[in-house]
Amino acid sequence: MCPANLRSLRTFYSLHASCRVRDETSGLALCRLALSRGLLHIPAMQNEVIEVAIKGVMPTANGCAVFLGNENKTFVIYVDHSVGNAISMTLNGVKKERPLTHDLIGSILLGLDVTVERIVINDVSDGTFFARIILHMQNELGHKIIEVDARPSDSIVLALQQKKPVFVALKVFNAVEDMTEILERVLKQQSEEVEEEEEDDEEDEKS
Repeated sequence: MCPANLRSLRTFYSLHASCRVRDETSGLALCRLALSRGLLHIPAMQNEVIEVAIKGVMPTANGCAVFLGNENKTFVIYVDHSVGNAISMTLNGVKKERPLTHDLIGSILLGLDVTVERIVINDVSDGTFFARIILHMQNELGHKIIEVDARPSDSIVLALQQKKPVFVALKVFNAVEDMTEILERVLKQQSEEVEEEEEDDEEDEKS
């Protein structure tokens, strides 16, 4: 260790002793003091996530395919029927007669003055995606940022309910397969089927 680093380390430990860190508050004070003395460096946070939008929800044999992406790339997450329907209903603004599970969660968060700040799809392993919900609580109990582990499907519903952004970690976005062409083909096929149905209805009305 070079003499300059050794002196900095000794000075830092002397600051630690003088502050007599006993709790989190004094620990923060120590960090601020070390920063002011140039003994501690915190690197700038890198932009390692990108924002994506929900491009479509399609039924499959075993559930639903949720297409997410931006203008450069689209990828798919497979979810069960119930959550897929919840995503689709929230996207389309469908009103429910009774609150469903995600509506209940949203109401509980609202009652506790907790809001969804954003969600981040932060990892993928063998086709299974993982996500984090970033919550902001500010009430009579104080101010706090809470990070919760969750399924991407549930996270997406809560983000859509509160109109909050959906992010994907760059490493995940780079790793997933681009499904843009497949989504375009599916949407085109659906559009053609709708047009055929409308033409059939018009013919039935004429006859």
